[in-house]
Amino acid sequence: MPDFLVRAITADGFVKATAITSKDLTERARHIHKCLPIATAALGRALAGVSMMGVMLKEQGGSVTLQIKGDGPLGTVVAVSDSMGNVRGYLQNPAVELPLKENGKLNVGAAVGSGRLVIIKDLNLKEPYVGMVNLVSGEIAEDLAAYFTESEQIPSACALGVLVDTDQSVRAAGGYILELLPGADEDVALKLERAVQQAGPVTAMLDSGCTPQEILHKLLDGFEVHFLETTPVEYRCYCSQERAQRALISMGREELLKLSKEQDRFEMTCQFCDREYVFTTQDMMDLSGQIKN
Repeated sequence: MPDFLVRAITADGFVKATAITSKDLTERARHIHKCLPIATAALGRALAGVSMMGVMLKEQGGSVTLQIKGDGPLGTVVAVSDSMGNVRGYLQNPAVELPLKENGKLNVGAAVGSGRLVIIKDLNLKEPYVGMVNLVSGEIAEDLAAYFTESEQIPSACALGVLVDTDQSVRAAGGYILELLPGADEDVALKLERAVQQAGPVTAMLDSGCTPQEILHKLLDGFEVHFLETTPVEYRCYCSQERAQRALISMGREELLKLSKEQDRFEMTCQFCDREYVFTTQDMMDLSGQIKN
């Protein structure tokens, strides 16, 4: 089944919920960046999380960028979503290997380390919105929940999971975000907390084949749920020859002419999809000619 996410709200208007299955897009990211399991888990969690944030945008054509700037061996992790939940991403060191935790799970927190989570929302205004929180655990889901609570003043629960198979491929991936809306009292919060505890780990739900709708039904047990939308999502990069040309032009005329004299070809590689763009000396001279003094 292709990746998709669902959004829902409880009939009382107190809980907003989003859930996603993201196995295919996580596998695509793993393949592009040649990730070992711990990097697959970290990047996959970030992609699932930012996808759900992307569809929360009210601005069509907007985007959300999630940056995890930790001091662990993975380095910086970046994930970007458009307003339809389609994502792309990369991390600095995809070949990291660390011992498993005592419970046999990948130690994503140690691989990420301490640092900051930065959220950048581009709503097509003059300046993007930038929110920042310290990393709570480096496990990403807890860090996102902290961001919603601290930076956006929305009490939230978030779970993200990536199961990596013995052949290093992605067996299951996805997650959910639950938000308490204004007016929700302590009884609603406790009722939601009990339902979440009873539902169990999101990785177990994903591995058993639960759809996003089924995940939300488990999480919102005892609530009347109204599903708002179902959206297919994928790993989608927006790089192109034209964008690569614009990047070269932004370097300025002098720098382009200098490059054209120093080497007979110039290669640019997209960080998100590893696609290469090659420019000859003549290409660079032609581009420099488009720049007005």
